[in-house]
Amino acid sequence: MRAWQVPALGEPAEVLALTEVPEPVATAGRVVVRALATPANFPDVLMCRGHYQVRPPLPFTPGIEVCGEVVAVGDGVDGVAVGERVLGTTALPHGGFAELAAMDGGSTFPAPDSLEDAQAASLHIAYQTGWFGLHRRAGLRAGETLLVHAAAGGVGSAAVQLGRAAGARVVAVVGGPHKAQVARRLGADVVVDRHTEDVVEVVRSVTGGRGADVVFDPVGGEAYRSATRCVAFEGRIVVVGFAGGEIQSAALNHALVKNYAVLGLHWGLYAAREPEAVRDVHAELVRLADAGALAPLVSERLGLEDVAAGVQRLADGHTVGRVVYVADPAARRPSADPERPDPDPRRPLR
Repeated sequence: MRAWQVPALGEPAEVLALTEVPEPVATAGRVVVRALATPANFPDVLMCRGHYQVRPPLPFTPGIEVCGEVVAVGDGVDGVAVGERVLGTTALPHGGFAELAAMDGGSTFPAPDSLEDAQAASLHIAYQTGWFGLHRRAGLRAGETLLVHAAAGGVGSAAVQLGRAAGARVVAVVGGPHKAQVARRLGADVVVDRHTEDVVEVVRSVTGGRGADVVFDPVGGEAYRSATRCVAFEGRIVVVGFAGGEIQSAALNHALVKNYAVLGLHWGLYAAREPEAVRDVHAELVRLADAGALAPLVSERLGLEDVAAGVQRLADGHTVGRVVYVADPAARRPSADPERPDPDPRRPLR
């Protein structure tokens, strides 16, 4: 079969190679799927560079989540049948940027019929991360103000939609007018272009000086520092990642005198330690998707040959929403205008 492989570490466009490899085997506890759609995630970029906490032996196929059709089921896997359409995390080194991928049986979930392949593939990691960050870690409540950094990105766009579904007022921070339009279409109540506006001043203004009750930060660096200046009394800053490239230091004396909390989120620990909680959240995400409250923002659908270039665009910060490899050319429907993803994610909630 054909698959993208990482034989050496470096920038995705430089090291990814499309080649013929043996098909994965459904060993005990594993499922093999025909990859229908695989989103690019920032951990895929970091693994290509050798900077991620998970370092598969070389060579490996990236693509850490997938929507696929089950073609083989290994011993000890219950509730998964051949021919079923599923989604979930892949079992590296057999990632989703290939014709066939391997999945752990315990991390394989039914794909919702309400979402087409590219959107279904994008419902898992970003939305699980958003849900656990906003609800499990930060305890977001209806009526609170949620500040989301990188709101037009994959994880940020999920947090915007989940914040709306929870009844929060969402302030979205983006970089540039193009991404600002995307955030508005996602349903953000207030959009801040950090290139032309002061995030702290806008947040203070729209909250009457109170600040944001919850901050969702997948960027780090200056984004985190600005959050500490506009977080509310007893507010919560959820540290999700460091896509900006700088791992900041937290001034705990500042957290003490302003009475806010800094909360770390590593969703993978929930998948490892509390798989039933992850399964329950999946059911809730499917319910919200079926109700029209969630619609993953897919801005680019790629053929297999285009994967390396797409992952590099993500690495360079030149994407909005999700960039997804899709196996079926008829399902790609490339959007010439990523500001108008399909379907409309701002339709009324039910």
